[in-house]
Amino acid sequence: MDIVKVERLSKSYGSVEVIKDISFAVREGEVLAVIGPSGSGKSTLLRSITHLEEVQGGSISVCGIPMVSSGVYADKDTLRAACLKLGLVFQNFNLFPHFSVMRNITEAQIRVLGRTGDEARARAKELLAKMGLSDKEAAYPCELSGGQQQRVSIARALALDPEVLFFDEPTSALDPELTGEILKVIRSLAAEKMTMVIVTHEMAFARDVADRVVFMDAGIVVEEGDAKELIDAPKNERTKAFLRRFAEN
Repeated sequence: MDIVKVERLSKSYGSVEVIKDISFAVREGEVLAVIGPSGSGKSTLLRSITHLEEVQGGSISVCGIPMVSSGVYADKDTLRAACLKLGLVFQNFNLFPHFSVMRNITEAQIRVLGRTGDEARARAKELLAKMGLSDKEAAYPCELSGGQQQRVSIARALALDPEVLFFDEPTSALDPELTGEILKVIRSLAAEKMTMVIVTHEMAFARDVADRVVFMDAGIVVEEGDAKELIDAPKNERTKAFLRRFAEN
């Protein structure tokens, strides 16, 4: 089953077209990595699917719910139902600085899902334990390392029980020594067959964890395929040049 289906998607800022006629699907339980140079449209693509940006053309459906059809958005209730299936982890954490860790994770559960405080706290405690942060419930974001903040943001996204989780370069704001702890969390989610779409510059991680890879450049999908095959033996010359540059670094 396709959890996310994107067809002929296009997105512009004024006269600048940043996504050009993109189509792909994400199957249930699949991990899709999106790679490509900076400015290729990767983050805009994620923000468009999660309804943080509006597109001008194409279609998006989530769990069979049509969010956008030929550039026309669904009604408010349909959009809300679709968006509740999606979770997004930002590269810069986006935690509420004046909320404790516990409140960062419970607030949306109570306001969006209508859970009681006790229900929300029980779910938060479960997720914090999973993230190795059970002792940080009362801490504030400023008291945490970057890796800890990102793990809290992952817990917050998972607390809403999404069908698919999107990561927008989840390690780009971290020191190299903290990157490993986030990649470990994502690996554990992949082992649990969580459906995920990950924009990343970690090529070895994409190769080892993702099922498929999409390579984007200049707003288009240049090449897509099995993760190991595409990264080890790309067919397109542009993909080869991009991956060669990473190998050299």
